[in-house]
Amino acid sequence: MKLPIKIIMILCISIIFLSFNRKNEGETYSLTVKVENLHNSKGVVQFSLYNKEGTIPDEKFKKYYKQKTEKIIHNTSTVTFFDLPKGKYAVNILHDEDENGSIKKGFILPKEGIGFSNYNSIGLSNRPKFSKSSFLLDSDMEISVKIIYM
Repeated sequence: MKLPIKIIMILCISIIFLSFNRKNEGETYSLTVKVENLHNSKGVVQFSLYNKEGTIPDEKFKKYYKQKTEKIIHNTSTVTFFDLPKGKYAVNILHDEDENGSIKKGFILPKEGIGFSNYNSIGLSNRPKFSKSSFLLDSDMEISVKIIYM
């Protein structure tokens, strides 16, 4: 039994239309994060990406969404996160000079460089939090994060 040509054409058009709609729903983006002016090229830079309120600060690096570690070349380091869904994200960077994956501290303050998206300084009245450091990712994006040494 053969289906009429009209029904076959309607089915084909429907399948094509549905596949276009699904592609837009599942679209993902890339985020490139660059840090410059590191005090030296010792160690690595740890890039932690967050996507939920209340996850920053994260001194023990346990609440991140994705994390990558990258080499330092001429006091600069860059990393790209791929396949990120549209949403709010924040970045926390550690210049991990001793490559142990945690912040080396003095009495209270960090001895290694740290940085957060949307922050140029950190202090008692300017503590890092997700709401201030977050940004909307709805296209491929490149950002620069300032490293802060205390």
